[in-house]
Amino acid sequence: MKRHFRLIIIVFSILSLGAFLVSFYMVRNLYIRHAAEGNSPLSYHFSLYLPDNRNAFFTEIIRGAERAAAEVNAAISIHSIDPVKNELEMAAYTAVDGVIVCPYLEDALARRQLEKLGAAQIPVVIINHNVPNDQPWPFIGANNFDMGRRLGAETGRISGGPIRLALVYSDKSPGIYGERELVEMGIADALTDRLASPILEFRTNLNPLDAEALLGRLLPRADINTIIFTDANDTLAAAQTLIDMNLVGRVQVIGFGDDPGILENIRKGVIASTVVTNPERIGYEAVRSLSALRTTGYTSTSIDTGIEIIDQRSLE
Repeated sequence: MKRHFRLIIIVFSILSLGAFLVSFYMVRNLYIRHAAEGNSPLSYHFSLYLPDNRNAFFTEIIRGAERAAAEVNAAISIHSIDPVKNELEMAAYTAVDGVIVCPYLEDALARRQLEKLGAAQIPVVIINHNVPNDQPWPFIGANNFDMGRRLGAETGRISGGPIRLALVYSDKSPGIYGERELVEMGIADALTDRLASPILEFRTNLNPLDAEALLGRLLPRADINTIIFTDANDTLAAAQTLIDMNLVGRVQVIGFGDDPGILENIRKGVIASTVVTNPERIGYEAVRSLSALRTTGYTSTSIDTGIEIIDQRSLE
């Protein structure tokens, strides 16, 4: 038993050392490349921690962060928040000037990691999913209660009569799932007595085919007339499944994201509308907030990056 315990400690130590060396290597390369290009010395080095599924949403966050980093003359390195890779656990030992975290773990685990950074006196900004705390960290992202209200209002607009609503979350968009209570409270607030039954909650995994399998079970059900998706890939799968099952118009679908395929399906009437956030602004404002914390010691406690609803009228 003791031998197994020692083996676990050794493995954990190796993983921790590996995460630290990866972070150190990335920081070193950033400074060397910056100097080789003849630029002035960097003001700061910030680290951005994201889930591993680098879909278009997270790619745009990175793009916004890199644009802001160039403006404030800072280096920005991208890391994994996956606890198995242990990179966030080691962030407090990297001596960076600030950390941006997109938490998708349980709040208690995320809070412990964030508090560890605070104890090391490293400024922290969290994005996309807020983590409640006695002394809140600066938060950048969409207001999910407001998103729920906007989704509820849109559901009421496109659905006649009593509404039987299914809400599909996804591991591919962990921030929305992390604040699902706020989303559903907003929807219920907007629909009041229009809901014929409680909102049905479903969840897809990282497999893009999982949405198709879920829809194959949901669409034949007569007790669902409206479905809201929270991920772009799931929305595209829904559009194709509606067409394949010849159910276009029978079930109203509100999607997520502004992928060209989604917009084309709105034009064709396959999808009623889609909710669009602004991930590039999230990344941009996060870096600007860290820069403000480093230079002045202050920044906004919350920046709402807003959402937009796109339907056929807005595409005309």
